[in-house]
Amino acid sequence: METEANSLTQKIQQWHSVTTIARVTPERAETSFEQIWQTYQNIYQNEPLKVAWQPDKSTVQNANVSELIAQIGIESYDDLYQWSVQNRAAFWEIVVKRLNIQLDKPYQQILDNSQGNEQVDWLTGAQLNIVESCFQAPADKPALTLADESGQTETLSYGKLEKLVNRVTSGLQDLGLKPGNAVALYMPLGKEAVVAYLGIVKAGMAAVLIADSFSAQELSSRMQIAQAKAVITVDAYAYNQKQLDVYSRVRDASAPKAIVVQNQADTQLRSDDITWDDFLGEPTAETHIGQPDDTISILFSSGTTSEPKAIPWNHLTPIKCAMDGQFHHDIHPDDVVTWTTGMGWMMGPWLIYATLMNQATIALFTGSAASAAFGKFVEETKISVLGTIPSLVKVWRSQKAMEKFQWSVRVFSSTGEPSNAEDYLYLMWLNNFKAPIIEYCGGTEIGGGYLTGTVVQPAIPVTFTTPALGLELRFRNPETGQLAPTQAGEVFIVPPAIGLSQKLLNRDHHEAYYAGPTLEDGRPLRKHGDNYQILGKLNQTTFYRSQGRADDVMNLGGIKVSAVEIEKVLNQHSTIVESAAVAISPPEGGPEQLVVFYLTDQAAEKELLKKELQKLLSQQLNPLFRIADVVQKDSLPRTASNKLMRRALRDGYSS
Repeated sequence: METEANSLTQKIQQWHSVTTIARVTPERAETSFEQIWQTYQNIYQNEPLKVAWQPDKSTVQNANVSELIAQIGIESYDDLYQWSVQNRAAFWEIVVKRLNIQLDKPYQQILDNSQGNEQVDWLTGAQLNIVESCFQAPADKPALTLADESGQTETLSYGKLEKLVNRVTSGLQDLGLKPGNAVALYMPLGKEAVVAYLGIVKAGMAAVLIADSFSAQELSSRMQIAQAKAVITVDAYAYNQKQLDVYSRVRDASAPKAIVVQNQADTQLRSDDITWDDFLGEPTAETHIGQPDDTISILFSSGTTSEPKAIPWNHLTPIKCAMDGQFHHDIHPDDVVTWTTGMGWMMGPWLIYATLMNQATIALFTGSAASAAFGKFVEETKISVLGTIPSLVKVWRSQKAMEKFQWSVRVFSSTGEPSNAEDYLYLMWLNNFKAPIIEYCGGTEIGGGYLTGTVVQPAIPVTFTTPALGLELRFRNPETGQLAPTQAGEVFIVPPAIGLSQKLLNRDHHEAYYAGPTLEDGRPLRKHGDNYQILGKLNQTTFYRSQGRADDVMNLGGIKVSAVEIEKVLNQHSTIVESAAVAISPPEGGPEQLVVFYLTDQAAEKELLKKELQKLLSQQLNPLFRIADVVQKDSLPRTASNKLMRRALRDGYSS
């Protein structure tokens, strides 16, 4: 065993020598990525722990997490993690104080779990509005830096951003909306989206976040679930040099009163709708102060039924976002942070809170992140923390569009879908191996991640190195059912933790998350539906790798969607008697691919059928959901209780 450890250490040192040369070589073309990949494979041949990045002394010394380790008076990150789950109330109290959460009335108790760990009270007795914790940086410090495909740029200071947020709050009040009302956001993640979002929350209302890629039908259903009183949207915007018409879908959805950001002079609004400029009120507005568990956002995530789960965020959820940002993504006040995401997904509000509450600068690019314009934006804005998704990295690699830029990225992060090791080593090479990739897996109902990494631990592409601080995990062995902190199997969370949802608007919360196994001492376990493999351990760091979903939820283009949602749409086709939507993980790793198995009672040409099914899916659900293959079957496998066995189809296709 010692010989094996020494051998791995030597391999790590050998690879470190290769990346050191890359870091000091100004011209990336001197060593092609293909050469780098081959060298990486040769060095780590037959080795499961292929370490691609190690923190240097300066990184460790300056890391936020190192400061926390010193503050608590312990020795290592592993000690810190153990302490954070053994002393949960104390850990989250330190987080609240480090973030300087602004409380209009102090809490009497940080955690009250006297009624059990499934439903708990955090910050008992406190009153607050979390938006007040977003404006603690100096008023003249950049809060937002913005660009689009045309090359237009803009920067907003914290002071100017706060005034705009106040104008939104005043505008909402002038419309007669009240605290507790829901207001939808159906627009790309840009200046107006950030301003509108914070203004809605400041007014004591709930921001209903709906991706602007969703169809009019999906927009309508989500607004109805959330009972939205109004919608803030945009008429159109440029994406990949094409104008995307958003407002027409608002009309088609028969949406309530719309506030429209006009980018086109000739847009004709409905009689009751108003423009963004006419909507904005006075730059002074009273902040609505509420309880910690008051709803501030409503987001949507798919389960195993056809209706998406409506998940409320409250004033506590951003504390989880900001904690993950500070300790797992190492965000400092001098950082410039971006994420290739949209306002309809949890990483949109996560980015806002994790950046502003850590007094850093948000960088937002409106348009295609696959474009050279985005690469130039990253270079010129000197983005230091860049979050993205694997599908986009694959495009960057295939098009080579980013290779002409010299980025200043200090930390990469990846979320939304499974990664591919070769693509992610390419991402490291693209930045001359100056930054690790923090894999970040969590969920809307968690407010952030449950399995992630840090800048003080080694990085291996497509692997995680730690559960999130303050979150205790168990993995269930599929054969024995045994639960353990580190083993292969389905992940479960041991509550409580700030960020974990405690209610759903349209579903039984207990049934959705707690109808499953418990610990031996009777404590509840919260299910999440992901499987993981344990690759091994290096010093005190355990490495985890995703093994896909344990249920019938799939992840397409970074968007979670249930198989039932997809099948409901596909079954409308006249040729389809019955369908089964299955997510297939590529053998080399990376994003899941959608394969449709179907029964038919009439002849159908495969490619034509695939094209027609794709059109249905794009029109009624989301154009980002792409069908990789369609497979005709004589029958679909079912259990004795008539439940469709999608796993059997998945296994049969993969083999």
